[in-house]
Amino acid sequence: MITNVSLVSVWVTDLDESLAFYTDVLGFEKGDDVQLGPDFRWLTVVHPEQPELHLHLTTPGEPLSPELVEAMRRAQAQGGLPGVGLTVDDCRRTHAELVAKGVEFLQEPTERPYGVEALMRDNSGNWMVLVERRDFDPSTMTEADLA
Repeated sequence: MITNVSLVSVWVTDLDESLAFYTDVLGFEKGDDVQLGPDFRWLTVVHPEQPELHLHLTTPGEPLSPELVEAMRRAQAQGGLPGVGLTVDDCRRTHAELVAKGVEFLQEPTERPYGVEALMRDNSGNWMVLVERRDFDPSTMTEADLA
C-alpha cells in the first residue's frame, strides 16, 4: 500500500548551482549526494519541516534518448519546465525576501479564492508557485476568480 510521496524530480541545468539555490536561497537542506559512476550524481534536497520528501535535482541525460535530452534542454533554456509548489505562511513577505535575494518572479503575490500566490523561477528556469493557502469552497469559484 502506498503511504506517501517521498521523491519528486526537478530538472536543473547545473547540480552545484541548483544545490546552492535551493539551500542558500530557499532554505532547503542537502539530502543525499552520491556519485554513482562517472556520469551520474544522485543529489537531493529536503525542507527541514518536511524531511520525508526529497527533491531530486537532476540534469537531462541517460537513460533518456538524445532527442529527449535535447528537447528538455531547449525547454529549460526557454523557462518552460514546471517545478514544484511551495506552501508559505505569508506570501507577500516571502516574495519580498526572495526578491531581495535576486529571485525572478513572473507574478507578484495575487489574491486567489484559495489564498495568495506568486509565481517565480528557480535558477534553472523552472516555474515554482508560492501559495499562502486559506480555506475555500471550490464549488463557488467562477472564471473571474481565475483571471
